[in-house]
Amino acid sequence: MVNVVRKEPRMAASILRLFFHDCFPNGCDGSILLDETPKFLSEKNAPPNFNSVRGFDVIDAIKSKVEKVCRGTVSCADIVALATRDGVNLLGGPSWTVELGRRDSLTANMKAANEFLPGPSSDLAQLLDTFNRRGFTARDVTALSGAHTIGHAHCGFFADRMMGDASIDSAFASLLQQNCSLSAGGGAAEALAPLDRTPKRFDNAYYRDLIAHRVLFHSDQELFNNGPQDSLVRQYSADGTLFAADFAAAMVKMGRLNPLSGTSGQIRLHCSRVN
Repeated sequence: MVNVVRKEPRMAASILRLFFHDCFPNGCDGSILLDETPKFLSEKNAPPNFNSVRGFDVIDAIKSKVEKVCRGTVSCADIVALATRDGVNLLGGPSWTVELGRRDSLTANMKAANEFLPGPSSDLAQLLDTFNRRGFTARDVTALSGAHTIGHAHCGFFADRMMGDASIDSAFASLLQQNCSLSAGGGAAEALAPLDRTPKRFDNAYYRDLIAHRVLFHSDQELFNNGPQDSLVRQYSADGTLFAADFAAAMVKMGRLNPLSGTSGQIRLHCSRVN
């Protein structure tokens, strides 16, 4: 991960998103890594993931090296969890103890990926309900959303917001419209914009951007929109240490979502296919 992040800092954010999109729908079981087969549809092709979730090659490269040292011992699910922690830390974020021993799934669950991953246009009630079903508190949601302090997003994911969302700073919306159009040579949805003012640094700038109404996603702005999370957003914006501690605790909690253990699943030898 040191080499990967040095070469492309954005990859730390991509691996973090890969971890979330693996764990949240069906548990931290490496199911998102599986390619499609005649027996099941790949989660990679679910609308929330298709052409946006990345980092599979990084996980494959790590897995290949691990297999040469201790064959059939470390799961792909554990590798994703460890790579996520290290990527965050390498960009200046907190570290945390990654609990290990997960096993890999034998199948994928596209239906769960479609149903349970919150979208960028979600309102606060939808966000809290979705996370609450997975055992997360409102404080957890606000801390975990701080993952958007690193990385970039495709313009297509926030097109509606920059074109007419009442909760966005108007000057920021105009800047996004211009930058998305210029970077894509015509406004294609695949153009990228930074998620906060310091996309290569894991810090609390995201919360300052929330207060300024200068974030990309409507779902993010819902955390600071005259609602119950406004006070915590202000705390995080002023106290990066508090945010980092809460984020790390919530990530440990995320890593505990429905892991396979014992004789369930397997230790895949190749992350993209079952043994």
